[in-house]
Amino acid sequence: MSVSTAALDPSVCAPLPVLGQDVTVPLVTGGEVTYAALDYAASAPALQRVWDDVAAYAPYYGSVHRGAGYLSQLSTDLFENSRRTVAEFLGCRPEDQVVFTRSTTDSLNLLAAAIPANCQVFVYETEHHASLLPWRDAQVTYLNAPRTPGQAVETLERALADRDPYGPALVCVTGASNVTGELWPVRELAAAAHAHGARIVLDAAQLAPHHPVDIAELDVDWVAFSGHKLYAPFGSGVLAGRADWLQAAEPYLAGGGASRKVARRADGGVDVDWHTTAARHEAGSPNVIGVYSIASACKALTEAGFDSLVAREQELVSRVREGLAEVPEVQVLSLFGDDAPRVGVISFVVRGWNSSHFAAALSAEYGIGVRDGLFCAHPLVRTLLGSDPQDPGECGAPEAEPGERSLNAIRVSFGAGTPDEHIDRFLRAVTELVREGAQWKYRTEDGRCVPDRGEVPQV
Repeated sequence: MSVSTAALDPSVCAPLPVLGQDVTVPLVTGGEVTYAALDYAASAPALQRVWDDVAAYAPYYGSVHRGAGYLSQLSTDLFENSRRTVAEFLGCRPEDQVVFTRSTTDSLNLLAAAIPANCQVFVYETEHHASLLPWRDAQVTYLNAPRTPGQAVETLERALADRDPYGPALVCVTGASNVTGELWPVRELAAAAHAHGARIVLDAAQLAPHHPVDIAELDVDWVAFSGHKLYAPFGSGVLAGRADWLQAAEPYLAGGGASRKVARRADGGVDVDWHTTAARHEAGSPNVIGVYSIASACKALTEAGFDSLVAREQELVSRVREGLAEVPEVQVLSLFGDDAPRVGVISFVVRGWNSSHFAAALSAEYGIGVRDGLFCAHPLVRTLLGSDPQDPGECGAPEAEPGERSLNAIRVSFGAGTPDEHIDRFLRAVTELVREGAQWKYRTEDGRCVPDRGEVPQV
């Protein structure tokens, strides 16, 4: 992955202000503590800048594209200017389209609905389910998990060269793993795809919040990402890239906004002239606030200096990895090895602990929010854990009781808004839990490990 990691002094970049940074939560052992949000890979807290921008716009909220009133015209300008901001943030080519969706999952399902007939899709088993599952109407080749970036490229080249018949093809790959945080060789994979007449879509859900993403530089055909991982509120996403397949496909949703002209026929039917712009796949009243929040986040990250944000995050990554390495019972999960470049996403298991029990203790006794489970990447996590593909276990629903071996993992993730204290508290908590055990008893309730409120603390 050819992304700038300029060696800057991390001290020049303070954490960006985010919502919830002063929220306190109760501890099961008594008292309260400031909440340490270390689940950025699932949903990053919204930037304060984004929230302020949205609040300033809210009184001027209006319908878009077809309203004659002042607020409608203002909202339309805001919406379309946001499209241009996102295009600039992604380094889009002049002919590229930016389509607003609900999420990365929605973006990739939109693209799946737009691929031409008889298109063959190639996707690694290491992908998040948003990338792994949308291709239900295509001929899909699932590629085995590579163990080096070079092996990833070689595996793809062989699969593309062997495809039969030789027709339209699409490669779907992540930019940064939502399980290990490791960066994938996107530019090299794009070159391999294009050399064999295929196109490539980049799942940038975990990459865009942590590194600059330039469509033209990476030479990918499409990029998909979600607002709620890019420090914006829920419910908005982006699919950006080549327009031809999108223009040739039936609208993702049929309705107002996607159509330019609708007329009744003499036989009682309806003729529809669909838009060829991004509006073709944006039927219905759009999420203007969600779109504006993405554009605001793009501006905030750019103005803060992405290289400085990257440098500070890399310092946090090193601290977490070094801290976990000092606890022998902790096994950090990795596909490409310890030296692989990665973003602030780290998954691990603790010998002798059920992962859900450990995550529950981090929350209840230390006020630290992490995630446990298979992270909607079941094949990858099972491969990394060395478990059988048929073993039980699913996202957020542990099968084992507290203290038993877990078939799931724990994920800690952080980013531009993470204070140093949250990292320090997390590392201290891991060490104390492993060496001293939990202070409270826990039980499984509705598929989650929770503190047993009817039990006295362990002594």
